[in-house]
Amino acid sequence: MARRKVANPLAFAVLGSLSERPMHPYEISTILRARGKDSSIKVNYGSLYSVVAALEKHGFVEALETVREGNRPERTVYQITAAGAAEFNDWLTELVGTPIREYHPLEAGLAYLPGLPPDRAVELLEQRLKAVDTEIEETVAMHDHMAAMEFPRIFWVESEFRLALLKAESAYVHQLTEEIRTDALGGITFWRQAWKLFLEQGISPAEQLKDPVKYFGQDFAWMKAIPPEAQ
Repeated sequence: MARRKVANPLAFAVLGSLSERPMHPYEISTILRARGKDSSIKVNYGSLYSVVAALEKHGFVEALETVREGNRPERTVYQITAAGAAEFNDWLTELVGTPIREYHPLEAGLAYLPGLPPDRAVELLEQRLKAVDTEIEETVAMHDHMAAMEFPRIFWVESEFRLALLKAESAYVHQLTEEIRTDALGGITFWRQAWKLFLEQGISPAEQLKDPVKYFGQDFAWMKAIPPEAQ
């Protein structure tokens, strides 16, 4: 992705908001919350004013006027500049049209899943499933409500995308959990035996793999295909 002068995702949301009309920062934060955009964009409201200041510094937004409502402090209203509009369009084009490699936290955990005993892995995956499936139910209910209101889908397609990801995660984790529980997962016998040796005899995985025939009754062919530096 392009290296941007103001790379904070909140800057993208600010530019998008100001593309509609001039606003002061507090109004921007209120609209983002009210529209649920902070569930789709990682937003840190504590840095909102510094982000606006950075955008102004680089010429993407500019102060339009200062207003006061009742006894409240004065607030500066900002508007997007031509450079800001171009930046927003380029950023939006990139986000929609250019796939990037994203690192999902669950993917990182699965990469080291053998670091847990199989039964503990099942317990934790089921714990995760409860949270994911609850969010799916809540999101579906919200979508049904918006559809009943005839609220145009174009304004909540990002929530549909989130739901699709949640459903995919749920389906995969359900399958993986069942395969571990029923010993259908490739390598599960090795995984269980390795933990049994460690917990009952204190034999580390490194020691086990030095002599797999002794500990597992077979010489793993897949080990021979692994580069030495990866072992």
